[in-house]
Amino acid sequence: MIRLLLLLSSFAIPHSSFAAQPPNILYILADDLGYGDLGCYGGKIIQTPRIDRMRAEGLKLTQHYSGSCMCAPTRSSLLTGQHTGHTRIRNNGSHLRPGGMGEPALLPEDVTIAEVLKQAGYATGVVGKWGCGDVGSTGIPNEQGFDHWFGYLDQTDAHHYYPSFLWRNREKVLYPDNPEKRTHYSHDLFTQEGIEFIKQHQKGAPFFLYMAYTIPHVDLDVPDDSKAPYIGTIEETTPYGTPGGQHYRHEPRPHATFAGMVSRLDRDVGRMLDLLVELGIAKDTLVIFSSDNGPTSAGGADPQFFDGNGPLRGIKFEMYEGGIRCPFIAWQPGTIAPGTESDHISAHWDMLPTFAELADVKPPAGIDGISMAPLLSGRASEQKAHTHLYWESYSGGGQQAVRRGPWKAVRRGVLGHPAKPVELYNLDTDLAETTDVAAQQPEIAAEMLALMQSSHTPNEHYAWKPGPVKAGGKKNKKK
Repeated sequence: MIRLLLLLSSFAIPHSSFAAQPPNILYILADDLGYGDLGCYGGKIIQTPRIDRMRAEGLKLTQHYSGSCMCAPTRSSLLTGQHTGHTRIRNNGSHLRPGGMGEPALLPEDVTIAEVLKQAGYATGVVGKWGCGDVGSTGIPNEQGFDHWFGYLDQTDAHHYYPSFLWRNREKVLYPDNPEKRTHYSHDLFTQEGIEFIKQHQKGAPFFLYMAYTIPHVDLDVPDDSKAPYIGTIEETTPYGTPGGQHYRHEPRPHATFAGMVSRLDRDVGRMLDLLVELGIAKDTLVIFSSDNGPTSAGGADPQFFDGNGPLRGIKFEMYEGGIRCPFIAWQPGTIAPGTESDHISAHWDMLPTFAELADVKPPAGIDGISMAPLLSGRASEQKAHTHLYWESYSGGGQQAVRRGPWKAVRRGVLGHPAKPVELYNLDTDLAETTDVAAQQPEIAAEMLALMQSSHTPNEHYAWKPGPVKAGGKKNKKK
């Protein structure tokens, strides 16, 4: 009852109206898919015809950012509308928690997208990878506003595509011989679950479906029919990867496998779009496609070969653009004009207020997101902009980043070394972040440092004491 009252107090009388009924919302999130892995973002090797067509028929953003440079905090940021200086979950692992006891989970007071949309009468579902609370915690999907849930609760389990079990709501679905017999590929199970959810909710109240796919996250693994088109057509080398990914290196054709995984994801995005058209609800459904962070070099993946970060520096676990800038494609026939593109600076934490406005309810107080509903509704001139975006991460010895206008500031190795200098880049002239100009722009560097300090709030789960800061200046090479 207390939680219900807290939630109701966060929502006021509807403040705008976009249509007789709010749109269905299908949000598709890829896992470790790089900015440059898609054809419509400059990819040259992997075949992604359906996502490319989605882009041709919809809106492409060129400056959209993930919630974090890694999986769990991105999902927390997406769900709560808060950046990683404020959101509950700010790291993948538990090694920085006092006592090192388990990963944190969303709490009852954390208001999620699903809870917001349920206030507007939405049916809510999530399929795929969760990462915001394990069994017995308050962070599981059914405790966070989702009517229906199917997938992996634990992120480590999600490394493997032939699981021995998955979760459907609060019950285990067992596949006891699956790891050996390889009969149930989890990505295919997710697609079918999503299709069934859409069919079930095609009429009546609007639906929100969050498809948190695991492709192309490690382990590298895909059925032969997706791998076959690439075998013999792309170069194969010794499997590439970080030392931490060594135990995944069982795949003799890692390049063909990775490409096949992305193509299978592309195929199934197309299947879901086709279903919306077939059911006659495409015009009533907003579809968004994005990724949770930059590409990874773990488990045999090879972002250097595929140019997964495109013109950007850095990959997953880094705060450079290649680690946090991600694809964003929005599609809704009749509402979003075909072939449109925008350089609007936005992030995953904008999704909660965006969906709230489209659903005609107010978002909760204390979030960092700005609604993108004007941009998605053909009223780009009314779109509000962020003063700045902020990230923090506990990887790489502790990192912070700020984006304000053309300026990007990064600090690395700040845990235990609070006086680490800030790096400053002008993305308008140096998209690859090759030249640190902090020494040449001390006033801007100081302003960005102040934003880093003011954007962080303490969190009991993490030992974060960024301390005093200073400017620096050096040259770097794109990774």
